[in-house]
Amino acid sequence: MTPLSANKIKFIRSLSQKKFRDQHNLFIAEGEKIVAEALSSGYNVKEVYHEKEIGRECMERITCLSSPSPVLAIIEKPNFTPDEIFSSIENFSSVDSLSGRKPLYLALDGVKDPGNLGTIIRVADWFGIDAIFASPGTVEVWNPKVVQATMGAIFRKQIIYTNLDRVCNCFSAAGFPVYGTFLDGRNLYENLPAESKYGLVVMGSESFGISPALESLITNKLLIPPYPAGSVTSESLNVAIATAIICAEFRR
Repeated sequence: MTPLSANKIKFIRSLSQKKFRDQHNLFIAEGEKIVAEALSSGYNVKEVYHEKEIGRECMERITCLSSPSPVLAIIEKPNFTPDEIFSSIENFSSVDSLSGRKPLYLALDGVKDPGNLGTIIRVADWFGIDAIFASPGTVEVWNPKVVQATMGAIFRKQIIYTNLDRVCNCFSAAGFPVYGTFLDGRNLYENLPAESKYGLVVMGSESFGISPALESLITNKLLIPPYPAGSVTSESLNVAIATAIICAEFRR
C-alpha cells in the first residue's frame, strides 16, 4: 500500500472545481462501473487510484462524493466541436430519411442542475440520440455530480457547448425540423407523424424554459399533455423526465 503525497492529494481535490478542471483539461470519474466504462472508451485515462493501493484514508481525502467509492480515475477532457455534425446535417438527404436513418439531436438551453444533466445524458444514451448541444449557461458536463449521474453514459455521448442560435439555424437551413416543448404547443401524441420523428429537440431550463431568443427559431412547438386533459396538475415536469418522454415518443 502506497499512500499519496500531500501535493498529489491537493491536486486531485482541486479537480472538484471547474477552474482547475479547465486549467489542467482534466476531470474526475468515481465508481467501479464508471471507471470501467472510461477505460473501455476512447477517452485518455491518465491515472487510476484504488482503495487497495492507496488506502481508505487517502480515498476519503480525494473523493468528490459524500461516501468514497473504491476507485477513482483522472481523465483528459475531449475537445468536441459542432463542425463535423453541422457538415453531416448539411449533407443529409431525403434518401437517407426514406432509408430509415432518422438523426435526432438534443439541445439544452440553460439546464442548471447536475443531476438533471446527468440523467438527460443517460436518456440520450438509451434512446440513441446522436449528440447533445448545450448552451454556455448549461451546467458543466465534467462536474463530478454530472459525471456520477450519467453512470458511464457520458463516455458514449458527445456533449458540445456552443451557441444554440447557430445550431437551430443550421438545422433549419438543412431542412430539419426544430422542436421545442411549450405550454401552448401542440399535443405531442397527436402531432408527431412517423415521417417527422427526426431533427433537433430543444429543452429549456428548469426555471425559465426555452429562452425567447431561441423560441423564435423553433419550427414545431410541442406539448406534453397532462392526464386527463384539462386537469389541474403540477405546474411543469422536471426537464430530465420531460426529455425522456419526448425521446421515447420520437423513437416509438
